Amino acid sequence: MFRRKRRLRLNSVMRNLVCENTLNIHDFIYPLFIVEGRDIKNEIDSMPGVFQMSLDNILRECESLQNLGIEAILLFGVPPQYKKDSNGSYAWNSDGIIPQSIREIKKHFPQLYVIADVCFCEYTDHGHCGILDSKIQSVDNDATLLNLARQSIVLAQSGVDMLAPSAMMDGQIITMRNALDADGFVNLPIMSYSTKFASAYYGPFREVAQSSPNFGDRKSYQEDGANAREAILESLNDESEGADILMVKPALAYLDIVKSIREKSLLPLAVYNVSGEYALLKAGQKLGIIDYEKVMLETLLSFKRAGADIIITYHAKEAAKLLAAK
Repeated sequence: MFRRKRRLRLNSVMRNLVCENTLNIHDFIYPLFIVEGRDIKNEIDSMPGVFQMSLDNILRECESLQNLGIEAILLFGVPPQYKKDSNGSYAWNSDGIIPQSIREIKKHFPQLYVIADVCFCEYTDHGHCGILDSKIQSVDNDATLLNLARQSIVLAQSGVDMLAPSAMMDGQIITMRNALDADGFVNLPIMSYSTKFASAYYGPFREVAQSSPNFGDRKSYQEDGANAREAILESLNDESEGADILMVKPALAYLDIVKSIREKSLLPLAVYNVSGEYALLKAGQKLGIIDYEKVMLETLLSFKRAGADIIITYHAKEAAKLLAAK
């Protein structure tokens, strides 16, 4: 006897009843890129619909996001070149672009959940994610930890709702957690970029964030895409250090890692649907070779099926509109 599995597929109501995974507007975090100045809204050629925006336009965007039902945003600062230095010290300037933006966004949209990226690649004049060690031609891990703590405290004092460290320094979570707790921010959660690969899928992001390294690459501190066991260990280490949410970045090419971490950890798990993944679908849409909306939703659903609870994605606004229309 064979089992007639189609019995549960012939009717839309039945399909909904037995559906194992669904997309929800509340799953999404939308990234925003903030530049200094006024009346600036620069679209990124490789990422149609994604902009560098000055704070006045960011506030307008926040209103639009709230109207769509999107509740969480992830902020990246893009300072002018003359404010960058070898240490990325502008990252912990209390009057800097992100602390100022946090205060203004929370003032005008107190219900919007504001997350700040914690890293230095946008703030260093060399484009790497921390202080350089000339002896090893890479980032000085422990010196960078001190600056991550400084940046974290300034962001916390500015009123951020959650921190998302992406530097991939060993010990960054426990360093930040200890600094936050000592300064009274015991309830401020950390969403760690716990498994972040040295990926070619970040190309368009580096255009919008102006964060390409001036020399070399980030393979000496970001995860090797060939290594699955090490990738899982990275996330489990961050869990043991006190991370509240784990993350895999990129998402689409690493769904096996998402599933493996989901099986080994009970923490909430995020994925970052990165710029290159977004750009590929947008290129397919422009060429007319895919049904963009269906492929986009299918892609986002694959993240949930693999085990992700949270999806950071540039598709969030489009997906929210489609989900609301269902």
